[in-house]
Amino acid sequence: MTDDKDVLRDVWFGRIPTCFTLYQDEITEREAEPYYLLLPRISYLTLVTDKVKKHFQKVMRQEEVSEIWFEYEGTPLKWHYPIGLLFDLHASNTALPWSITVHFKNFPEKDLLHCHSKDVIEAHFMACIKEADALKHKSQVINEMQKKDHKQLWMGLQNDKFEQFWAINRKLMEYPPEDSGFRYIPFRIYQATTERPFIQKLFRPTASGGQLHTLGDLLKDVCPSAVTSEDGEQKTQVMIHGIEPMLETPIQWLSEHMSYPDNFLHISVIPRPTD
Repeated sequence: MTDDKDVLRDVWFGRIPTCFTLYQDEITEREAEPYYLLLPRISYLTLVTDKVKKHFQKVMRQEEVSEIWFEYEGTPLKWHYPIGLLFDLHASNTALPWSITVHFKNFPEKDLLHCHSKDVIEAHFMACIKEADALKHKSQVINEMQKKDHKQLWMGLQNDKFEQFWAINRKLMEYPPEDSGFRYIPFRIYQATTERPFIQKLFRPTASGGQLHTLGDLLKDVCPSAVTSEDGEQKTQVMIHGIEPMLETPIQWLSEHMSYPDNFLHISVIPRPTD
């Protein structure tokens, strides 16, 4: 891969200032103060909210505490989506800090998966990495790794250790010098205005003539409404890690540098603010 380590670092250390408040109908022994935290964009809510849980459990009656879950303005937040994706999709045009509501009861079974332990997050994370490598290298790279390498990827993410994670992840971002990129680009496109979870299909980083495909090419092929509008006015924003990349950016470069730790490019298509 091309070595733009500063970009990798900036992506890794992206943070979202967040204010957690307890849902007003939760029963408490005394008033629950809000809790503030800088959330890592690349992580998962259930991986970084132990302090939030402890803070609010102090004021709860123990019999009232069941599985913790989070919502933003009435939308339950999916813990198996990376935090940065959740913010871009639901809150990117709101004032900071991000205001998240904490619940300990009435778990929304229809909207959220249960997450009883960090083992569940690890299994989900590793399944995504394996799926991404199947697309990129026919699973050859991940299958040649040892179990300790898989563990190092997970521990690097869990403990927020950039060097530990990238020492292994670099291998997943490489490709033979005779190729001009991965076999297929692992990506998912999410739209704030649709019920469909995401769009995902096979897309090569280069055209048959050898020219590099761009982000714009991907969107035109997979989600044309994101780049075209009937009246010529662009009504949507395309966000990755909180920024709007230029549509001319090669998709291979984005895949190498702007993928989340699960090795997927998570792309949000959201309504452009009107004010």
